[in-house]
Formats: sequence, C-alpha cells, structure tokens
Amino acid sequence: MSDPEDHLFGIHSVMAALEAGTALAEVRIARDFHGKRLARVEGEARKRGIRVRHVPREDLDRRAGGGRHQGVVGRVEPVALWGERDLHDHLETLTEAPLLLLLDGVTDPRNLGACLRTADAAGVHAVVAPRDRCAPVNATARKVATGAAETVPVAVVPNLARAMDALKERGIFLLGTSDRAAEPWYSAECTGAIGWVLGAEGEGMRDLTAKKCDALYAIPMAGQVTSLNVSVATGIVLFEAVRQRD
Repeated sequence: MSDPEDHLFGIHSVMAALEAGTALAEVRIARDFHGKRLARVEGEARKRGIRVRHVPREDLDRRAGGGRHQGVVGRVEPVALWGERDLHDHLETLTEAPLLLLLDGVTDPRNLGACLRTADAAGVHAVVAPRDRCAPVNATARKVATGAAETVPVAVVPNLARAMDALKERGIFLLGTSDRAAEPWYSAECTGAIGWVLGAEGEGMRDLTAKKCDALYAIPMAGQVTSLNVSVATGIVLFEAVRQRD
C-alpha cells in the first residue's frame, strides 16, 4: 500500500509535512532556487535531523513528474503498515473498549488520508483495510492526513470478511452504514467494543462486507445528493461514538 519512492513537492507541502511530523527520508532543494521560504524549509528539515541535498533543477523536475515543485521535493519514508497479527496483539494491550474503523473499497488516497485524520481526532485504535481494495498510504494520503498516517495504526488484511469474523470472535460489534438501513446512525450503541465499517462513496461496501456487519445504520440524506464522501460519513459516525463514550 505504500510506495517507498513517494515524493511531496512544493514549499507549502514539504513545510506542512515537516511541521506535522511526517517521516521524510530527505529533502532536495534545487541549487538555482533561493529565497526566505526555501531557507525556512531547509532550516526546519535540518532541525529535525532530516538530510538536505542541493541538486540540479532537473532532478526535481523528474521527481515531481512535471508538477510545480518551487525548488523543493521531500522523499517520504514508507509507512510501517500492520498485519492482522499485529492488530490482534494491539487489541490485547488495550485497557478500554476498542474503537476501530474498517474501510472497504476506499481507493482514493485523498479520501483515505481524510479518514485517517478523522480517525486520529476521534481516538480510533486502528484502521483496518483489505489489501486489494484500498488506496496506498502514499504522499497524497499523508499530505491530507496531516500527520495522522504516522499516529493511527493501519492494518492491511488479505481478506476483510475473514478479518471481520475474527474481530467479532473477540467480542467487537461491527456497525456498518447503508442507505438501505432503516435505523439512523445515532440510534447505534457505541459505548462498547465496536468497529464502524464504511465503503466508498457511491458504491458503498461490498455485499459480503455488509452481511458480515452485526447491524446496519443509515445516514439520512435530506437534499438532492444520494451519498456523502466517505471521510464525511466517517466523521459523523465516529464522533457519535465519541459523544456516547464521553
């Protein structure tokens, strides 16, 4: 799910990554680019112990793939993704009821990054996603996550349905969202060990994933649009859990 040669480019993007604590392997600055903002980026990188290299402009042109790099590119360290065993080991250590987020078919890195950011804010203990139906935790996802990709564990499982069965065996109640459900999301009981399961905008989760949920709830839509962006839906259901737990 993560590309080891992932790059962020542009002064704002690289500085934001530095300030958010995103793990950068190095920062490359074009030799013929100068200015206070670039100097600030270089100073911040050096302060955080990140290697800074001064390279020809052509090097950055190639790494940015034709994007406007403004003389700076940062190479992102790969995120350490968890496996299913890591997830269960982590659950064993918790002293509070687990709160999980399961994503099915979220293939846009921006949506994944926004979900990670929301999960971090809500205190989610781990995000679970299938290996074959999830966006990579790449520079785009991490830019949107603003540091949450480094703080929220992401467990990648080979088979989401089987992983859901294993979680239910641990006593974790799985709640899904569906536009066909009769009950609204705020009627769900969220104070115990739960996992919210969400699918991609439009398609929703797969039928098998929905069948594995213990209960399904709707987010009623009063306007003309038929579905919410998955990151918005994630925020709605997770912070209902936060409200009930508080």
